[in-house]
Amino acid sequence: MKVITLTINPALDKSAKVDEMTPFDKLECYNITYHPGGGGVNISRVLHRLAIESYCMFPYGGKTGEHLVELLQEQRVHVVSTTISNLTRENFAVFNTDTKLQYRFGMPTSPFSEQELAPLEILINKQVSDGDIFVISGSLPKGLPTNYYSKVIANLTAKGVKVIVDTSGPVFNEVLKNELFLIKPNKKELARLAGKDRMTSAEQEAFALKMVTDNIAKYVVVSLGKDGAFMAHKNGIEYVSAPVISVNSTIGAGDSMVAGLIYAITQNETPKNMLRWGVACGVAATLSEGSDLAHPENIDKILKLV
Repeated sequence: MKVITLTINPALDKSAKVDEMTPFDKLECYNITYHPGGGGVNISRVLHRLAIESYCMFPYGGKTGEHLVELLQEQRVHVVSTTISNLTRENFAVFNTDTKLQYRFGMPTSPFSEQELAPLEILINKQVSDGDIFVISGSLPKGLPTNYYSKVIANLTAKGVKVIVDTSGPVFNEVLKNELFLIKPNKKELARLAGKDRMTSAEQEAFALKMVTDNIAKYVVVSLGKDGAFMAHKNGIEYVSAPVISVNSTIGAGDSMVAGLIYAITQNETPKNMLRWGVACGVAATLSEGSDLAHPENIDKILKLV
């Protein structure tokens, strides 16, 4: 069983610190770091730290794309990529050391066509085999149809692949037309899927369980932010609370959670322990600075607390 992650909209993540944030002034940044970013890319990075090798698949373009690939290779992540004509986007995060607040700036991707991804789709169909775990994570860039992920999944249906999806918006609605192994909405996304602005805990549980009984997903993991997460599965509901810690960065916390869930799946853990690993990895990511994600020593530390 292999793990393959797909990131259609990767990014080169740049992080910095400032001592104060004031308008119109030129702010002196320091501690500049670069990390490869994007949903599936982050998941592959954390899985590698947990000694689970994955095939990290994505398209890239230009100097920023080349830098992203180089950074992943330095981290010994198994890259399976194709080139496109567009420059890979950059994201920028600034941590104010005075207020201890982080500001995140996400840059858009220039639109590109579905035809440019044909080589990547060939790689997907070649790499993914029966019983593999295939992870789709992150947003779709402009220019691609909202049902693009669904098309990718449909081509893999006959292979009995465990498909895990972490995305949002109209793209998520389209993906849910397929039979999935695991999905990870947050509570706001779950409410939107139910056609509501907000839901009570009981309503959240009932709707997540209905998604399981309707065979939309075998596992529905709902992120509750600082409160942890709950999971709906065929035998009911599991909750895991998150410990109270000092947060350095929230970048990639959700991706780290997905990596923890995948790690537990590969170890044939119970649903409760799957959720413990997910929450532990998500919380551990917030102990790192910028987009450095979850590290094993911090995961071990948080596992003892959840």
